[in-house]
Amino acid sequence: MTETSSIRLVLADVDGTLVTNDKVLTARAKKAVRRLHEAQILFSLTSGRPPRGMEMFIEPLDITLPFAAFNGGQIVSPTFETLVQHVLDDQVLGEIVDSLGRAKLDTWFYAGSEWYVPDRDGIHVDRESATVKFEPEVMNHKHRPSGSIVKVVGVSDDHNLITKMTNEIREAFGDKVTAEASQPYYLDITHPLANKGAVVSYLAKCYELNTDQIATIGDMPNDVEMFTKSGLAIAMGNAEPEVQHAADQVTTSNSEEGFANAMDRFVLARDASKA
Repeated sequence: MTETSSIRLVLADVDGTLVTNDKVLTARAKKAVRRLHEAQILFSLTSGRPPRGMEMFIEPLDITLPFAAFNGGQIVSPTFETLVQHVLDDQVLGEIVDSLGRAKLDTWFYAGSEWYVPDRDGIHVDRESATVKFEPEVMNHKHRPSGSIVKVVGVSDDHNLITKMTNEIREAFGDKVTAEASQPYYLDITHPLANKGAVVSYLAKCYELNTDQIATIGDMPNDVEMFTKSGLAIAMGNAEPEVQHAADQVTTSNSEEGFANAMDRFVLARDASKA
């Protein structure tokens, strides 16, 4: 980012960034967003979560901008009107499901506001349900709805397998999909236009901003693409080294008020110096 640039919009990841590991939105995080509003700096969210799983942030953070679910697979208004949606090609989807099945990953599907799992007692289903605050539907992948799947998630507690399958899906499907680990135990697969970098471009166009006027903050490899599109990229202290190396600045961890500290130190202080 050039020295003369001022940040006019902040785009934040949610899990591992905005909230603690216990999924708590702290008082300091809420105060930091309130101070962004007072400084007339726009604020929005982007996450691998479904839209319904982000509803709990709209009121406490006074979200008035469109926000992105499914890593950019669906962009919705604060009233949950769908503004952009990228669904996976059915043929590609079938091949992906076969690949994940051969690797023994549990496979979840997201279509619109619905979440489908093969087994309610499967790994991480309780964790995810507590996070997004709604229950999945149990559905065999052979009966999945056609033409409406926005995101597929491969789930495994074998983190090395998640890394391996991320690379294999990218190699096998190339530019037909976006494949990223949103958590060490989740492999998110979406439409090729569904990525957080595209969310930066969308918001820049909507609000007539240059991308160097946008700050992004995140903690996972799926955040790096928005880092490369923004003028100021901030990695969390809990991020892996390769994510931190891709950022302009590194803040403290999400258990140490990393989001609030980043807004105070790298965004609001810079904005005040330009006043």
